[in-house]
Amino acid sequence: MREQDYALVRDGIHGAIMRGIDFSRSVEDEEVLGLIDEEIIRAKREGELSLDEMKQMRMELFNAIRRLDVLQELIEDSTVTEIMINGPDHIFIERAGKIQRTDRTFVSKEKLEDVVQQIVSACNRVVNESTPIVDARLANGDRVNVVLPPVALNGPIVTIRRFPEKPIRMEDLLGFGSIPENIAAFLSCIVRAGYNIFISGGTGSGKTTFLNALSEYIPAEERVITIEDNAELQIRHIENLVRLEARNANVEGCRPISIRDLIRSALRMRPDRVIVGEVRGSEAIDMVQAMNTGHDGSLSTGHANSAQDMLARLETMILMGMDLPLPAIRGQLASAIDVIIHLGRLRDRTRKLLEICEVTGMEDGRIVTAPLFRFREKEERDGKIIGIWEQTGKLISRDKLAMAGVDCPWG
Repeated sequence: MREQDYALVRDGIHGAIMRGIDFSRSVEDEEVLGLIDEEIIRAKREGELSLDEMKQMRMELFNAIRRLDVLQELIEDSTVTEIMINGPDHIFIERAGKIQRTDRTFVSKEKLEDVVQQIVSACNRVVNESTPIVDARLANGDRVNVVLPPVALNGPIVTIRRFPEKPIRMEDLLGFGSIPENIAAFLSCIVRAGYNIFISGGTGSGKTTFLNALSEYIPAEERVITIEDNAELQIRHIENLVRLEARNANVEGCRPISIRDLIRSALRMRPDRVIVGEVRGSEAIDMVQAMNTGHDGSLSTGHANSAQDMLARLETMILMGMDLPLPAIRGQLASAIDVIIHLGRLRDRTRKLLEICEVTGMEDGRIVTAPLFRFREKEERDGKIIGIWEQTGKLISRDKLAMAGVDCPWG
């Protein structure tokens, strides 16, 4: 059957089914599939639908009625790492580090808006013309950002960051060539010893993935509290784990619960460590204070172009939340953060650990850092960047290693 005729038959069946469903009661998936089968068999008698077209149409109709329509197949495709919807007619995906346009489209802008509302309502979020921007997540943990008109001129705009069902572990990063074994061993030492670590990097550099992998080294007997805008971390070996997620205000009058609120509350829950998925604003001061009040081994991430730039951005974030003299802010940062790990995405689309710096203290009113490891590019071969990790220094502050009884020959 011609593609145009196929679409007409499918849309006609969809309309008939939607008119026939009684939405005043709970309708099970089996009932919907039964209605779809009846209509497809009727269409088969009247037209030229092949068996393969019937199977395809059955799946497409079920996805359109009960799931996420044309996005469902993309979400179930494990090779797709990012889905970008620029209005109903332009859907792009990232696969193997390359962005490409798909041939999928929504039947209308209204159908795309229905899918958006289905996504955000499932995690108790609200998005509309008065609140046109929202962050949400799918049931499988995939991160979703939505921007609606009038802010998005060619919207609705939906961006879905995919996460693997099985979390990427440090051994996977070793296999990908994102980090060498000696640096992984060094990181194991400082995480177990309770060093406060900040992970920096640009968009798509793998900060959340690396944070999740780094958390493997946390001793299983500790009490850990994770705080995120959207719950993405998959820490599975910690039994005494508390997972907290921020909440936006909604139409039912629920007040927003911010990252700042959650950090303050977490400090009353007797945590050994606090993990904040990402610091973006004024909550930086609360994270730094948590690191400075006996919660050694705390971890967080932030957007920056280098380890030094991360410190400058944290200064700005703290000033957003509290009017403090700059020397006092720098003193807080210098005493709170022990190590900064900087990640990057190279031009061959691979993600690598680029730099590890130790924060050694203050000097002449500035925060002093000492580089420990650095990735140096050597050549480009067959489109792949070849390089080595060089050790550029030794860990200066070793008190926590000694107190934890951890021997660390690698740093």
